[in-house]
Amino acid sequence: MENRLLKAKATLPQYDRDSLKTRIVHLGFGAFHRAHQAVYTDILAAEQGSDWGYCEVNLIGGEQQIADLKAQDNLYTVAEMSADAWTSRVVGVVNRALHVQVDGLETVLAAMCEPQVAIVSLTITEKGYCHSPATGQLMLDNSFIIADLQNPHQPKSAPGVIVEALARRKAAGLPAFTVMSCDNMPENGHVMRNVTCAFARALDSELAEWIEAKVTFPSTMVDRIVPAVTAETLDKIEQLTGVRDPAGVACEPFRQWVIEDNFVAGRPQWEKAGAELVADVIPFEEMKLRMLNGSHSFLAYLGYLAGYQHINECMEDAHYRRAAHALMLKEQAPTLKVKGVDLAHYADLLIARYSNPALRHRTWQIAMDGSQKLPQRMLDSVRWHLVHQRSFPLLALGVAGWMRYVGGVDEQGNAIEVSDPQLAVIQAAVKGSAEGESRVKALLGIEAIFGKELPQEPVFVDAVMKAYQSLLANGAKATVEAYAGQL
Repeated sequence: MENRLLKAKATLPQYDRDSLKTRIVHLGFGAFHRAHQAVYTDILAAEQGSDWGYCEVNLIGGEQQIADLKAQDNLYTVAEMSADAWTSRVVGVVNRALHVQVDGLETVLAAMCEPQVAIVSLTITEKGYCHSPATGQLMLDNSFIIADLQNPHQPKSAPGVIVEALARRKAAGLPAFTVMSCDNMPENGHVMRNVTCAFARALDSELAEWIEAKVTFPSTMVDRIVPAVTAETLDKIEQLTGVRDPAGVACEPFRQWVIEDNFVAGRPQWEKAGAELVADVIPFEEMKLRMLNGSHSFLAYLGYLAGYQHINECMEDAHYRRAAHALMLKEQAPTLKVKGVDLAHYADLLIARYSNPALRHRTWQIAMDGSQKLPQRMLDSVRWHLVHQRSFPLLALGVAGWMRYVGGVDEQGNAIEVSDPQLAVIQAAVKGSAEGESRVKALLGIEAIFGKELPQEPVFVDAVMKAYQSLLANGAKATVEAYAGQL
């Protein structure tokens, strides 16, 4: 029976899918990966005849995504949303889809040990790395890591699964693969190397030495706004293509991928599909994490508190627009090392992207997992300003916005559904403190987020306290207006 997606009104895979080789195993078949790395690889197959294909794996959650993909012969739709028009393509570079709970861990590990596998890539969100965002080191007290170290041949965490797969390849005399993180973290390759090698060292020093010598962990910078898929999104894709696709995803037209060119077993020629292959990704990562992701988090917390459900609604408020733009250029741009990039143009482009009315990117979605995001999106910049004795009112307001948000009650007295891997720690700090100065100090005391030194810096504490008190007394909308008025 012919696959109905091959009759969609979309750019279809015209290449021979049977010629694809499963050379990449990807952990984390979420919306972002579908709309980003897989699209680059699909363009390469379509335009360059590349034979690089994917085995998609979900370790935790996402059973339905994998089931939907399998039911469609591993095809799915990506729709690009702009104010003017939507366009779509059916992506065909997925050869195989697996879920640990459905297909079994042994099947997943066997797939990772196939001789032709050259890359294991990841989009598992920051919390999937089981690391401390404040230090970048593996958290040996993480419940997944504790369980995996006790039972290393039946791992559940991504670091545990990767180390077990590498151990099996070593034992079988197979070459190592490259491990490539595509998550939004500074030095994501270094973080992945840290957690992988630390996990291996805790098990077997000889294995750890082999990994350190044979495996590379390139850093990457990924950029494309991909809102969470809703029923409305799927309806829109169906209207556009004429085919219902439960695995479909929608995103903005813009995409960017900067990759450290450090692969031990080869790679696709992603540069021919628009990626940038460079020697050092870190300056690009910092630029994106601080200017884009930092302003996104700022808008997410302060926008949600003001009643704005989507980022484009924040952009319709002139004060929020001005504050976000100033945060990028006055407080984030000076901290950056990137060369040869027009940061004023980059900031203008970000504001234009945020204003796209078709995206409907929820502030609540961006507000998730703040404990993992604040250190690299805002706190690293705060440290730079403290060293250089410069003021940072908007960064302080962003941190205060997070604190107000994780208090769990909005300005109308309604409960906020806070989603965070450190939720129990955050709730304990909130519960054990009175609203106001005590609350700020209690949250600053969470070392996994703020580290040891920052909460001892009076300039930082006072700036956050001032912003927090204004949010309490005047609300988010009036506070952002006041701060924007002082720029």
